[in-house]
Amino acid sequence: MTEKQRPFGVSMTEREFDECAHADEAAFRSPIPTQVVSNGEYNPLPQTEKQKKVEFLIKEMADKEAKRHNMSRRQFLATSSGMATAFLAMNQVYGKVFEVDEAEAKNPDAAGDRKAKYKGQFIFDDQTHFIRDDFKEEGLLGLTKWAEGAGVNPNIGNIPTTLARYKMDNYLKEIFLDSDTTVSLLSGAPFDDPNWWLLSNDAIQNACRSVNKMAGSVRMLGHSIITPKYPNWMDEVDRAIAELHPVSWKSYTIGDPFGPSKFAWRLDDEKLMYPFYEKAMKSGINTICIHKGLMPRDYEKAFAGTWENATVHDVGKAAKDFPGMNFVIYHAALRPWLADKPDMEMAQFEKDGYIQWSTDLARIPEKYGVNNVYAELGSVFASTAVTDPKFCAAFVGQLVNMMGPDRVVWGTDSVWYGSPQWQIEAMRRLEIPADMMKKQGWKIPLGDGRGTVKNKILGLNSAKLYKLDAQKIAADAKAFDHDMIAQMKAEYLAMGGERSNASYGYIAREGREIHLG
Repeated sequence: MTEKQRPFGVSMTEREFDECAHADEAAFRSPIPTQVVSNGEYNPLPQTEKQKKVEFLIKEMADKEAKRHNMSRRQFLATSSGMATAFLAMNQVYGKVFEVDEAEAKNPDAAGDRKAKYKGQFIFDDQTHFIRDDFKEEGLLGLTKWAEGAGVNPNIGNIPTTLARYKMDNYLKEIFLDSDTTVSLLSGAPFDDPNWWLLSNDAIQNACRSVNKMAGSVRMLGHSIITPKYPNWMDEVDRAIAELHPVSWKSYTIGDPFGPSKFAWRLDDEKLMYPFYEKAMKSGINTICIHKGLMPRDYEKAFAGTWENATVHDVGKAAKDFPGMNFVIYHAALRPWLADKPDMEMAQFEKDGYIQWSTDLARIPEKYGVNNVYAELGSVFASTAVTDPKFCAAFVGQLVNMMGPDRVVWGTDSVWYGSPQWQIEAMRRLEIPADMMKKQGWKIPLGDGRGTVKNKILGLNSAKLYKLDAQKIAADAKAFDHDMIAQMKAEYLAMGGERSNASYGYIAREGREIHLG
């Protein structure tokens, strides 16, 4: 398999990629994934024994409840009761980390009461993606032939596998109809080869204008991608300010996500970046979102000479020198999640409270005396929640307690992972165990799903960053209840619309061994 045959966004090695399967076709369609799903930027860890047990329990419990309610297992798992069943199974295996009651799984009315509780909660997804209509790189679907040959899904040949799953129509369904997301931020990614860009800066803004015009409200905001070190890159910055009016900037300090790139750079490069910050602040577009962490397992080899640019070593000085800029660190800088084994990562945290690269980010506000650095949870919340919920609680809890609840923002990296509803539910239900709070000396629990901390994380922090009226949003729970998207969602649900529980990334092939280095 050549580099060009690998799917878009895949920075794994050729060998690592060959050891994966397409999640949409090979993974059990649980309301919560039962193994790590990668967007291609990192290796998906093989399904653990605990994850296998969770999957077994979900199937066993769902079969029983589905029969009692006279529906198929798949139908049941698409309901709120099915979602609750998955959290019950996780608590049985990992210990009580998620707030869930057995009545939710057995009684649709109880699940309905919970759904009513969260109706109108403001959810701002700070990292979402889809691909442009003329994206032609069929390598994005390159694992279908492998899946057919391996027999992982005997019906795969009966299901059309097209790029449509990653395009705008399905994005709108997964984000706005199948989840509680209120507002999304549409993002992109730069590549040394422009043919591999998901969306141009113009396409991002055109999509936002179209959706907002259709909705009759502000439902989608958009980045402009910046490409430091590219020839004449500041000309595109000037054009974006004058013509496109993005709400923020997006970039990769590693340059090309495939890596290694000749365009890697640092946030604290005074000659390269400081003129940009000055121009951005003068324009009023003073937020920049930066991909950090989330490296593939063999990052030191695959990103030789550039992987250091994915650390946060360049964040503190830039943030201190430019207090008027907001630095949103995507993936909370988590260095490849589960590079070895889940218990090793958790043991490291329990030993010294350190989570590779993410703790470095959490320490920046105190170390540099700044309050303009934010941690975003795209991809890493999902992967930690389904692999070791206690580690997920440690990861989120550390960010909240060291950076403050005002500096953690919600993002899911969808539509790569299908509907983000399960991630929203997991955040609403997640709590830091009391013994962990005591040992770490933390004072801020995550609290109720509609409490102060989670309301800030799930939406209000981003509303402030992107200059939405947070006070009005907090006071008026029905702010988005009557626009066109709300009407479409009501009609969709009335006609029997339901979550597919599909994920669109990559999972480790069954029986795959872990290769290190």
